[in-house]
Amino acid sequence: MALLCIRIAMILVLFLAFSENYGFLRGVTSLGINYGQVGNNLPQPEKVLDLLSSLKLTKARIYDTNPQILTAFANSNVELIVTVENQMLAVLMDPQQAFQWVSTHIKPYFPATRITGIAVGNEVFTDSDTTLLAYLVPAIVSIHGALAQLGLDSYIHVSTPNSLAVLTESYPPSAGSFKTEVSGIMSQYLQFLSSTKAPFWINAYPYFAYKDKPDEVPLDYVLFNPNSGMIDPHTKLHYDNMLYAQVDAVIFAIARMGFDGIEVGVSETGWPSKGDADEVGAMVDNAAAYNKNILRRQFKNEGTPLRPNMRLEIYLFALFNEDMKPGPTSERNYGLFQPDCTMVYSVGISALSSPSSTSSASISLTSSATKVTNMESLVYLKFMIFLTFHVFTRRAYCAIV
Repeated sequence: MALLCIRIAMILVLFLAFSENYGFLRGVTSLGINYGQVGNNLPQPEKVLDLLSSLKLTKARIYDTNPQILTAFANSNVELIVTVENQMLAVLMDPQQAFQWVSTHIKPYFPATRITGIAVGNEVFTDSDTTLLAYLVPAIVSIHGALAQLGLDSYIHVSTPNSLAVLTESYPPSAGSFKTEVSGIMSQYLQFLSSTKAPFWINAYPYFAYKDKPDEVPLDYVLFNPNSGMIDPHTKLHYDNMLYAQVDAVIFAIARMGFDGIEVGVSETGWPSKGDADEVGAMVDNAAAYNKNILRRQFKNEGTPLRPNMRLEIYLFALFNEDMKPGPTSERNYGLFQPDCTMVYSVGISALSSPSSTSSASISLTSSATKVTNMESLVYLKFMIFLTFHVFTRRAYCAIV
């Protein structure tokens, strides 16, 4: 009987391993979304959680440590990256202040709320307030130290999102390099990332490249549509979209600083569905194409040409249109959803228009490869059931004779 139990256990383990690898239990584990709150008509965090859950999105980034959100997201399967506002960096350089901040803003909510990362500031390396840069790395180190004191450093990474403008060269990708004026502090920051295994986050928007030079930048190339792409003359790598080229440019820039193996993720990328007259390309069709194609690539769990076997983690910008954001019209129109939880446009995420009906929504965009592997998993499950039944009946037969 003991041998029979062992056999059954082995069969179940094999099935679980197979289904995990071939998509029976696995979703798009790398896709996240930015949940901004610069609006006066946004839904309550509880409804936002319902929306994310119905869409099967399990990663989100917020731009503060809003206690309402952290409380509402408790005991859910949504992983959160929270943010330290830029104006707090000078204060959090002090290790004692950092410990107090972590004790107040992180520890009371963890682990019920699945906080997986802290973004210290946003685009500090290229901020117009250049005094912030001197505070960045000390604040990052102090916050990480506070996490370590509380035993949380192995669960929560510390990093900072960067604008692509931190690069002085990005084309071709192999020419990627950081601006010389930030190289000293960048080296310190990369050393921290290397030692803690935290990712380098980049806010990358191919939309801006197209908007600035629509006559030179092919629209299909920036939208992930079928196109001839470009070949890096030095690496001979082929790129069929600008986002992956931008990410690889960052990887090359990091390598030029003497660091290798640091993961690069996309903390923000998106496309506006509406813009001013001079914002070329800001329209619904382009926004839908860009985000739909990113979803399609994420279903493949693919990497960039330089790191094809390392899944690229991407956070779409943004969940909602935010009516109080300053700047041009495009700034208020990056959302996949309106504040009432209706879709701005379809990107392969099916949701009913009624906010009360979002529980029936789901990610419906499925590549043919996903359908095939799911069918393979189903066939495999049937085989395992048959095999288990065969073991049982054979054992019973042997006992009778």
